[in-house]
Amino acid sequence: MLERRAAMATLLANRRDDLFLVPGLGSTTWDAVAAGDDDRNFYLWGAMGGAVMIGLGLALAQPKLRVAVITGDGEMLMGMGSLATVGVQQPANLAIVVFDNGYYGETGMQASHTRGGVDLLEVARGCGIERILDVQDEAGLRELAGLIGTCDRTLFARVAIAADDPPRVLPIRDGVEIKDRVRRAVEAAG
Repeated sequence: MLERRAAMATLLANRRDDLFLVPGLGSTTWDAVAAGDDDRNFYLWGAMGGAVMIGLGLALAQPKLRVAVITGDGEMLMGMGSLATVGVQQPANLAIVVFDNGYYGETGMQASHTRGGVDLLEVARGCGIERILDVQDEAGLRELAGLIGTCDRTLFARVAIAADDPPRVLPIRDGVEIKDRVRRAVEAAG
């Protein structure tokens, strides 16, 4: 299994200027900030289950930009219905990456439904998303990092990560400032 924070750093290491990130609530946000705070990151505070829909909205509104949603299995399970909407819309500029450790990390490390047999890859496939990756190792992670910026159709990837809890690196908490700086970055990206 991959280490969560290192996996995020790999996915963002050679980030394109037109790649916008919507990290999910909690650990993926902290990992994105640890990899380097960026005006193109739309951090969520208190929007559990909303990352994919926010990413979808940005991808549809800005088809010339690339959008990556990187979230955890708990949030994806909570917002699973969003995959149906993504499957219907099929934005070519959207990548959804789920860091799956099989636990609800934000609420005390209870086993999540993915540990109990729910297969998010099959859910995404059943919703009509055709480009599916199951990332288990560094080679797969590097492939995914390249595809996030270049894939020509909607992408869904599950990244198997170890259950760990590195120190938290928190982004700004002001929702208006987060929105405003992302809006300025979208305008600058043109």
